Amino acid sequence: MSKAFSAKKILLTLAVLALLAGFGLIVARSGPLAPIRVTVTEVAEADLAPVLFGIATVEARRSYQIGPIVAGRVQSVTVDVGEAVKAGQVLVEMDPIDLDQRAAAGGAALARAASTIAAADAQRRDAQVRLNLAGSNARRYVELGEKAFVTRSVVDGKLQEEQSAMAQLGAAEATLAAARQDQARLGAEHAGLLVQRAKIRLVAPVAGVITARDAESGSTLVAGQSAVRMVDPTSLWLKLRLDQSRSSGLQPGLPASITLRSQPGIAFAGKVIRVELIADSITEERIAQVSFDHIPDTLSLGEIAEITLQLPTVSKARVIPSAALRYQGNQTGVWKLVDNGLQFVPVKALAQGVDGRVQVIEGLSVGERVVVYSEQALKSDSSIKVVAKLTGSGK
Repeated sequence: MSKAFSAKKILLTLAVLALLAGFGLIVARSGPLAPIRVTVTEVAEADLAPVLFGIATVEARRSYQIGPIVAGRVQSVTVDVGEAVKAGQVLVEMDPIDLDQRAAAGGAALARAASTIAAADAQRRDAQVRLNLAGSNARRYVELGEKAFVTRSVVDGKLQEEQSAMAQLGAAEATLAAARQDQARLGAEHAGLLVQRAKIRLVAPVAGVITARDAESGSTLVAGQSAVRMVDPTSLWLKLRLDQSRSSGLQPGLPASITLRSQPGIAFAGKVIRVELIADSITEERIAQVSFDHIPDTLSLGEIAEITLQLPTVSKARVIPSAALRYQGNQTGVWKLVDNGLQFVPVKALAQGVDGRVQVIEGLSVGERVVVYSEQALKSDSSIKVVAKLTGSGK
């Protein structure tokens, strides 16, 4: 019995030791004390075809808000949203109220002013004739007075008649000038009424498409308030936003590949036509405007698009996979292998290629090894194990 008991005890001890050994092996390989498995790559030198990638929104370069220049009531709206309109087409008719009557009154006043001018001109001509006659009589009586055929008082009377005729002519000319000025004033007022009457018919400034109908019949609008809105469909472009830290090389003229969310399988050609002077300080983005080489027929305002800009090829660039970049605080860097240990090295990365590689201009040399993927977040004192592939993460 004792021998059998001893054998069982030995076997049990061996089983416990094997279990502990297995548990220790598991802890050593996958527990908190196990080294972190990582994949690494070497900094390479290669030609890089860098690209810039960003999200854009379809907008209209030329949009119009059509509204009255004076307060008024809407009489009718003749167009609806989505309707194509021609340049000069009537979109909205405002209620003229008393403009037609005021225009008629202005026309009558102009006609009366013309009659007044005619009467004043006739009075001026009559005054001119009277002055000519008075002047002729005065000269004749002056000669007779010099020969003592008439008295001095008679001569003075004729000279006074000439002066009076001259004053009457001046008054007639002033009346005529006043009548003409009054006619000019009435003409300007009448022309202003006609312009105001014409402006109550709101027309399309260009050919376009109606995008909003902000007023209906009976609505009261103030000066400058929109009744309808429209855009020029030939002016559609994309407002592109790019991360400021990855926008090096952005400039007008760069070729663009545009993929609309509504047509994910089609790439449309375009180019950067303007880089905005003012960036977005809140989102830390730069803004550029991208145009289509040929505007798609099914394009919608507000649609999202993904844009890839092709930069000039960089020869013999130091490149690493973009997945190797890590961020600590406000620093961008990589985990570099140094004597089987880790060191976080800040780097300055520029453009990124379509294959996922980025150009590094500071912080690394060709041939140095950096971590690409890791099972966990790394620290400078982390224990690591270099593997070909992280099977658990599929990388």
